[in-house]
Amino acid sequence: MANSIPTVTLNDGNTIPQLGFGVFQISPADTTEAVRRALDIGYRHIDTAQGYGNEAEVGQGVRTAGLAREEVYLTSKLNNNVHRPADARAAFQASLDALRTDYLDLFLIHWPVPTRYDGDFVSTWKVLEEFKADGRARSIGVSNFQVPHLERLAAETDVVPAVNQIEAHPYLLNDEVRAYGAKNGIVTEAWSPIAQGAVLDDPTITDIAAQLGRTPAQVVLRWHIQRGDVVFPKSVTPTRMAENFQIFDFALDEATMERITRLDRGEDGRTGPHPDTFA
Repeated sequence: MANSIPTVTLNDGNTIPQLGFGVFQISPADTTEAVRRALDIGYRHIDTAQGYGNEAEVGQGVRTAGLAREEVYLTSKLNNNVHRPADARAAFQASLDALRTDYLDLFLIHWPVPTRYDGDFVSTWKVLEEFKADGRARSIGVSNFQVPHLERLAAETDVVPAVNQIEAHPYLLNDEVRAYGAKNGIVTEAWSPIAQGAVLDDPTITDIAAQLGRTPAQVVLRWHIQRGDVVFPKSVTPTRMAENFQIFDFALDEATMERITRLDRGEDGRTGPHPDTFA
């Protein structure tokens, strides 16, 4: 089943599975089993972060599933309190140690936190360039970066982020950031792809789901896939984990895609903090 997941080619030539499994807000006590179950279903991309507090359990879940390290795409992210270069280097090594691996497939700056560190996320990015250069991070990217943040990296650094992981869903298209990424070879990863469940009761989504004989979550995840986003829904319920995986045997036509896209509420649809102010 894992072979049915499409891959997206990044600007560094590496590929990333377009569907993954997210472990945000999964307790460490539940993470190992959730990751093992996800891998058994067929997921091959696990998205974690230092701030989630469950990296060690993610690594244990991979080992429990009996898969070789190279069979699983692992992403983690730098915590906001370790942006200083020396701190970032130590934190990255701590992630490798917790996951019990000698490399990550993708490592991200979790938030730009422009109101901290004198607004200097550039020196932090240059440390990630070191990880890319020495092979301990196969790809590097950012998360929650706005267009001005990305423009500054382009002006002051050498490596274009491979991905930008941003809040994106039918209520918040975030299309300015997505358009900049598309123009500059930065793949968009969508966190909160179903708006923390808020879109699942939307009449448009439920109507489409009923017409297609699909769940609302499947409809929204399929919308993301057809837009080119990388998504990693989170659930610890086995049936939902399996349902979220079953999105590659149907397609939404252009009119249906547009119906969903018209649900955009702009900033009023944002469920998480704004990157310009989050610290």
